[in-house]
Order: sequence, then structure tokens, then C-alpha cells
Amino acid sequence: MNLKRIGNQTVTFENPPVILSSYSVAGPKEGQGPLGKTFSKVWPDTINGNKSWEVAESKMLEEALQGALKQSNLQQSEIDFMLAGDLLNQIISSNFAARTMGFPFIGIFGACSTMALSMAIGSMLIDGQFARNVLVGVSSHHDTAERQFRLPTEHGSQRPMSAQWTVTGAGSVVLAQSGKGPRITAATIGRVLDYGEKDVNNMGAAMAPAVSDTILNHLQDFNRKPADYDLIVTGDLGNVGLQLSKEILKRSGIEMANQFNDCGVLIFDPASQDVHSGGSGCACSSIVFAGDIMQKLISGQYQRVLLVGSGSLHSPTSALQGESIPCIGHAVVIEA
Repeated sequence: MNLKRIGNQTVTFENPPVILSSYSVAGPKEGQGPLGKTFSKVWPDTINGNKSWEVAESKMLEEALQGALKQSNLQQSEIDFMLAGDLLNQIISSNFAARTMGFPFIGIFGACSTMALSMAIGSMLIDGQFARNVLVGVSSHHDTAERQFRLPTEHGSQRPMSAQWTVTGAGSVVLAQSGKGPRITAATIGRVLDYGEKDVNNMGAAMAPAVSDTILNHLQDFNRKPADYDLIVTGDLGNVGLQLSKEILKRSGIEMANQFNDCGVLIFDPASQDVHSGGSGCACSSIVFAGDIMQKLISGQYQRVLLVGSGSLHSPTSALQGESIPCIGHAVVIEA
């Protein structure tokens, strides 16, 4: 058996799947940020006429999925699987969107790493010849996340400076066995690491070791260095986690250059938007990738990108019981 796995944690694709299309739907705060013009659609408010924040998030995901499908020029019958996930209990945003979309559905939970994980699994399905075309999408919503994981926003709770702002949005891509577009050439599946961080308002610090571990293993598996990438971008470490990750990698002998950044840092303007350490949530990396990064891959500004999703795998129950926060990072290589 000729395995497609190399090194410790990486798989390469013999027939790299093509990203045929992408679509991003963003909330109003995200639309006002530095990347606002790169999103396919910006909602005027966070509820957009729906009866609840949770319904709004599911509709936002559905809109992103339909947008990516339409732009791919594929027929509904040509999609073999839909992969989706979100932050809410039982991934209800994705389940309810899947109820409407009607595709064979694989629900995925990787917390904020779900976009990268879904792209990796979708690529495996296509390269393994289990599917021709796969529709991938993830979502998060600031208000649904606050209601579930912390306290309702109407409580007016004080947020520490290490806290991040959950991104309201949904991003989607269509992966295909053939066609024109950037290709996913490899994926590095992360390990769950837990260094004892218990502060749910400091997820960047909790996630940094796991994300750094994935980057380190990826580079070692390929015998590559950071300069081999035009961009190495993490999902949502925020400013605190990004700086910590740089320090961890430096101590491991990897000096990260200017091409190392974080979607949670890129998506908001810290000078004019009060988000403290930056953005977070499943939608953070998904709408930055489906918008700005995809556009730069298509234009040729980027030739090779490493997208590293970062996931904080705690729940409200585990946090209330005083458990520490296990975390993970998953990476995919996208080449123009």
C-alpha cells in the first residue's frame, strides 16, 4: 500500500483538489474592518430580519454555501458531500443549514479550526476518489457565541484585554477533482495539546502551543522553512496568541518572518474597532480565506499559502467544572 502520509502528521494529495469557488458573508462590524471590501456580502446588522441570533447564523451559513455553489457553476446533483461546522452545541447552525441544502452531510466540529479541518477532510475525500465535488462551509456569530460560552452581551460584563471578538460571518468553498483555481496540495492534522490554561478569555495563549506544534511538524515533515511560503496565517490566535506562537517557534529554532500573520489580527482595525486582542470564531479564518486570501491566490500575489486553523476545544460545562483548555491546530497548503 502506497501511503500518502509523510513525516509525523502530514498527508499529500496525489491529485490535488481544486478550489473552484469561494463565498464569504460578513457581519456589519467585520464589513467595517480593513478587509470589508473583500467579502462577497456584508449584512446590515447581526440579525438581518431573523427571529434570533441563532437562526441568523444558520441563514448566514446557508447564504455562503449557496453563493459558493452558484459561483462554481456546478449543478446541485454534482455535489457529493457537504461538510460544515460551527461553534454552537450540536453544531446546530450547520445542521439546520444542511436541512435546507439537501446534500449528503458530514458535520464537523474543530472549534475555530473547523474551516481548515473541513478543507483537509474534503480534500481527502476527493483525492481518495470518494467524491468528485465537495461543498465546505463554516460559521460563527458574536452574539450566539457570547450567549453560549460566556454571558449574554446585555449583562454588560467587562472583557479583559486578552479577550477576542467572535467574528460574525460564514465562509464557503467548493472543492473539485478538476477545474481551474488554487489547489490544496497537502494537509497537516494537529494534535490536541493542553498546557493548563484555564482562562476562557485568553484563548490565544491556550491555542498558541498547539498551533505552533502543527507549524513545526509541518515544516519538518516537508523539510521546508517559513520563507517557502508567501503567507503562513493562523486562524484566530489574536495578538496575544500570535506573539506567543512566534516566541514558541523561535525557541524551537524557527524564526518566523513578516509572512507570518493571523486572521484574527487582520480582520479588525485595533485603532478604530474595540476588539481587544483581535477576532476569533469559526468564521474568522473562513471569511478571511474565502475573501482576501483567495483573491490574492487567484491574482498571483500569493503562490503558496499555509492556512493553520486554531481550535480551543473547551465547552461551557468543562469551563464551569474548572477544567483546563485542550487545543488543536490543523493546516492546509494552498498553491496557485
